[in-house]
Amino acid sequence: MTPQAAGPRPVTQVAVGVLVRDDGAVLLADRPAGKPYAGYWEFPGGKIEGGESIAQALARELAEELGVAVQESLPWVTMDYDYPHAYVRLHFRRIYAWTGAPRPVEGQRLQFLSPGKEPPAPLLPAAVPAMRWIQLPTVTGCSQQTATRAEEAVQWLENVLGRGLRQVIWHEPRLDDAQRMVALAACGRLAAAYGARLLVDVRSLPVDGGMPPDLTGRLLDVAALRTGSHRRTGGWLGTMVETAADLASAAALGCDFAILDAARVRPGTPQWGPLAELCGMAPLPLYLAGELDLAYLVATQAVGAHGLVTRPSLA
Repeated sequence: MTPQAAGPRPVTQVAVGVLVRDDGAVLLADRPAGKPYAGYWEFPGGKIEGGESIAQALARELAEELGVAVQESLPWVTMDYDYPHAYVRLHFRRIYAWTGAPRPVEGQRLQFLSPGKEPPAPLLPAAVPAMRWIQLPTVTGCSQQTATRAEEAVQWLENVLGRGLRQVIWHEPRLDDAQRMVALAACGRLAAAYGARLLVDVRSLPVDGGMPPDLTGRLLDVAALRTGSHRRTGGWLGTMVETAADLASAAALGCDFAILDAARVRPGTPQWGPLAELCGMAPLPLYLAGELDLAYLVATQAVGAHGLVTRPSLA
C-alpha cells in the first residue's frame, strides 16, 4: 500500500500484531460491532497510548483483545493508510512466541490463515497488502551469475530447490540471448514443479520485457525503479533500493518487497545503525543482501528486516 501524506489530518499511531504459528499460519480477527468497519477482518492490535513504545502497546492490546501474553515482537513494516474516519500509521510487528491460546475477549471472530489461502471477507483495506507479504519466505536465494550454458543454470536451480529454497532471484548475465531464453523457460517449469517462486532480474529479460509463462515475477534494479521505466503488472514485483526515497518509490509502484545491499555491514559496526533505521521505517517488507549469512537472520529481523537474500553454494 502506498504511503500517503497526512497533510493537516492528525496521524493515529497503531500497533499491529502478526501472530505467526509454527506452521506459518497467521491470526486474523474481525472488528467488533460499534467500531468503524465492524465485521471486517484484520490483524489484531490497537492505538498506541502516550508514553508507550510500539512493542508495549501491542503487548497490552493483545492481552486485552485476545488474552495472550506476547513474549517478543519484531518490527516488520510501517505503512500509512487514509481511512474516511482516521489517518493511521500502522506499525506491523511479527510475533513468533506468546503464551495462552488466543480467545475472542471482545466477542470477535478469530481465524488462523495459512499463507496463500483465500482470506475471509470482507478484509480491512489496509490488511490487503499484508496478505501478500505473509507469503514471502524469510530467505530468498539469488543465482550464481556464472553460468555460461543453459544447462548450468538449470542444474544450479534444481540443486537449491531440492534443498528447500522456495524463492529465487534469477540473473545470469554470461548467457547469450538464445541460451538465456532456453534457461529461463526450463527454470520456470522447474520452479513451478517445486511450487517455488522464480523472479527474474529485469536485466535478464528480453528487450520487449516479455517472460515465459511459468515465471512468477520480476526484480527491478535501482536504475529501473528511479526512472519509472517499469510498471506494475501481474505476478510478483520486487526491487533493489538504496535510500528511504527508493523505499517510498517502491511502495508507490506497488512492489511486494525490496532488497537493500548490506555488503560488509555487520551488527555492531558503524554502518549498522543507519541500516537498522532504514529497516525500521520500511513501508514494505525489506530484505538485506550482501555478505550477511543465515547466522545473522535473527539480528536482521530484530531491526525490522523481513529476512535475507543469499547466494547459496553448491558445496
